[in-house]
Parts: sequence; C-alpha cells; structure tokens
Amino acid sequence: MATTAEEVGILVKRVQHRHHRALTAALADLGVSLVQWDTLRHLHRQPDASLHALAQLTYQTDQSFGTLAARMVDRGLIERMPGSGRAVRHRLTPRGEQLRAAGEERVLAVVTQSFAGLGGDDLDRLAGLLRQVLEQPLSLAGAPAS
Repeated sequence: MATTAEEVGILVKRVQHRHHRALTAALADLGVSLVQWDTLRHLHRQPDASLHALAQLTYQTDQSFGTLAARMVDRGLIERMPGSGRAVRHRLTPRGEQLRAAGEERVLAVVTQSFAGLGGDDLDRLAGLLRQVLEQPLSLAGAPAS
C-alpha cells in the first residue's frame, strides 16, 4: 500500500515534535527555552534584525515576539538598538552569545543523534525532497470552509 501525503505530513510533525521535546530538555539547564535559543541563533546569523523579522524567523506573531524580546532584554540576553525611523534592531549581548554557543553544541548533538540511522546519501535525499516540497507554492484556496 502506498504512503499517503497525509501520512508523510504526520511523520514530519512527529519528528518535529520529538526534536522539540529533546531540544527543550537539552537546553533546560542553560535556563533558556527553545524559542529563546532560536532567537539567539537567528540574531547571531542576522545581527541587527528587526522585531518583525525575528518574529517571522521564530514562527511567532509580532506581538508574542515583542513580549519574548522584552523578557530577553530584561535577562541581559539581547539588547535593543534604534534603527531608521521607528524601527528597533536587536543584537546579542555577550551573555546571549555565550548561551547561543553552549546551546548550539547541544542542538547539534540532538539532531545528529536523531538522524544517526540515516547515511549521508539518505540525508542528502531527504533534504532534497524536503526542499522540493518547500519550493512548491501552497494555496489554501481549495481548503474546505470550517
């Protein structure tokens, strides 16, 4: 029996959920949540990112990310800097960079362990297939009304 798109979607979600649980546990003793660490990672890659950009990168609304950013500023993990116009930019503090680096080692260990059963060719094939899926436009126009 052929695998359905629905089954594949559920499998992708299960892998994501497994990663989320394992990463949350791996980061816990650093005192940083997964979404906080993800913010630190994105700021490391994109210094001076705006609140809106960070919200999109971390899959949050601007409002929820604003609350998260305020907590991270209070903890000394990030700082806000004035940008052009009304824009506010964000940067890592030395403490935020330290937690990002420590977390990166743990995240790499979890993800490496998770995919350890796949060889290099399998990983390449999986990555290629997922990129192919992501390149396809997704329209909700045909979705049934609720």
